[in-house]
Amino acid sequence: MNYAEHLSRNLPIGSGVIEASCKTLVTQRMKCSGMRWRCPGGQGILTLRSLIQSGWFDCGWMLLSVTYRAKVNMVSDNVIPFSSGKGNIER
Repeated sequence: MNYAEHLSRNLPIGSGVIEASCKTLVTQRMKCSGMRWRCPGGQGILTLRSLIQSGWFDCGWMLLSVTYRAKVNMVSDNVIPFSSGKGNIER
């Protein structure tokens, strides 16, 4: 690696940036007490977390929501709607 060229372009030359990213992105979220992850669930959490932390959530969600959005139909009249006010249930 040409260290002088990378330094002149303000590019990181050490592993500290990558290690810090791994710690904040992965370790703090995935290794909490009692957590166990399978690959699909863990990948989903890491994808969303990386979009949030990078500031690209809105753009990323536009792409992801096309795949993961499903139409929901009401199947019963036995549903209590949410109120329009904050915290107050209309009775």
